[in-house]
Amino acid sequence: MKKYLKSIFLMVATGTLMISCDSDDNDPQVPTSDENIVEVAVGSQDLTTLVAALQRADLVGALEADGNFTVLAPSNAAFEAFLAANDDFDSLEDIPVEILQQVLLNHVIPGSNAALSSSDLAVAGSGYASTLADGPSAGSKITTYFNTSSGVRFNGVSSVTTADIGASNGIVHIVDAVIPLPTVVTFATADPNFSTLVSALTELTPETDFVSLLSTPNGETSTPFTVFAPVDTAFDKLDAIPEEELLTSILAHHVITGSNVRAEDINDGDISSATFEGDNLTFSVTGNGAISITDGSGQTDINVILGNVQAANGVIHALDTVMIPNTEEEVEEED
Repeated sequence: MKKYLKSIFLMVATGTLMISCDSDDNDPQVPTSDENIVEVAVGSQDLTTLVAALQRADLVGALEADGNFTVLAPSNAAFEAFLAANDDFDSLEDIPVEILQQVLLNHVIPGSNAALSSSDLAVAGSGYASTLADGPSAGSKITTYFNTSSGVRFNGVSSVTTADIGASNGIVHIVDAVIPLPTVVTFATADPNFSTLVSALTELTPETDFVSLLSTPNGETSTPFTVFAPVDTAFDKLDAIPEEELLTSILAHHVITGSNVRAEDINDGDISSATFEGDNLTFSVTGNGAISITDGSGQTDINVILGNVQAANGVIHALDTVMIPNTEEEVEEED
């Protein structure tokens, strides 16, 4: 019987869904090794491009260091496909070092006590974990989403092909695709809890290109974004999905442009800057850090149930209720 308990839990105060280990015991299913992660990669014929990328990005030392890293290692074929699909880069040498660094760090999950084995991920089923890639605000780190419903898949684009390669400072999982730096759209489309939201943002509001807007790279106009994202059960509270004109206003009421507002930035009584729709939001924060919102219509008890899902161009906070702007039209909720 395992001597450690692995669990998944929600920290609303910090807004992070974490995989944790209650001890520093290693998963007995993962072979141990005296070689560090870089040495393991050097010894693999399928990871030669990754080794070259780490050298170009000056990240060899970071992954030789002591730690509990989970590395999602793109295969040679994954890098080849990544370069073929990118019109700007024909080779690793064409990628600016600072961009290459962040893309590679997006494949590294640090651990306080232990790295993540495939069995850890399978027990959790799905969730989010912070990588070492930098987010758009000081100190923020980009998140990755994993789902094990059909193999182990990250951000909906990259699957583990060889799992649980042990190293002295972590675990390597070889993946079949390079994981691009995610936008807020990446997480909305990858996480099935946002399926109704995605439908609302696309086929139900064809006159507004929300996807292009929310895919805007950080540093361009309107970025970064703070997105308050209702989960599917939030939409279930509505008697019906509104018609396009009102639905467009409702969706815009969930987006703040030009600011990466993380959970720790929100204080009790704060009033947001205007949403993309135009109204403001008012926040309440309890002593344990739980965040609730009063929307533009005055509706209260809208709760952040998962915060700080950090993308490269903004941050997502999942909500249990759809927010309504200040409008004469009403969207009735079920009793």
